[in-house]
Amino acid sequence: MNWLSFSHGAALCASLIVTIGAQNAFVLRQGIMRSHVGKIVLLCTLSDFILIGAGVGGAAVLMERFPRFVHAMLYVGLAYLAWFGINALRRAVRPGHAVLDGGTANASVTASANPAPPAQRALPIVLMTLAFTWLNPHVYLDTFLLIGTAGAREPQGARVAFALGAMAVSALWFVGLGYGARLLAPLFRRASAWRVLDGAIGSMVLLLAVTQFR
Repeated sequence: MNWLSFSHGAALCASLIVTIGAQNAFVLRQGIMRSHVGKIVLLCTLSDFILIGAGVGGAAVLMERFPRFVHAMLYVGLAYLAWFGINALRRAVRPGHAVLDGGTANASVTASANPAPPAQRALPIVLMTLAFTWLNPHVYLDTFLLIGTAGAREPQGARVAFALGAMAVSALWFVGLGYGARLLAPLFRRASAWRVLDGAIGSMVLLLAVTQFR
């Protein structure tokens, strides 16, 4: 095992994955609700493993052969980030209630003294998790293109170690985010807490979109 390359992959993944984007915000919200957390964490982790492995194995070739496609995907991803950030800010300024928006009307929770989120069916949550992962250009930008391109620069025999480092951090992140979010549940009994969360999410996502625009 090339531990230097392992650390390179772990550090890069850690610097990218902590951004509160659409996928992470969804995992955080479901974790606070304690709704199908195990399924969500497993799907997100396995998806990252596939994308990181594919990226380290082929991102450099893709960028070399199809540069216009790569740039097009980048700008689609930036547009998606901007859309998600604006919607988060709109929720933050909406007065009088907090919205736990998982993409369906049944996922909304109005803050009260003792909020009790409605039970969610497993299949819609699984499909939503897959959509947030595989239909999210930001995920491809981070795990496939950025991590993949960096991994392709590693020596030939060290790329597996680089990918394993990135995968290890990804797994730790989703487990910690999904199961650690429940510790925040008492705080989110107040509508103001949801407004602060949405405001922070919207601001960070828009900042990310602006800084990546070239």
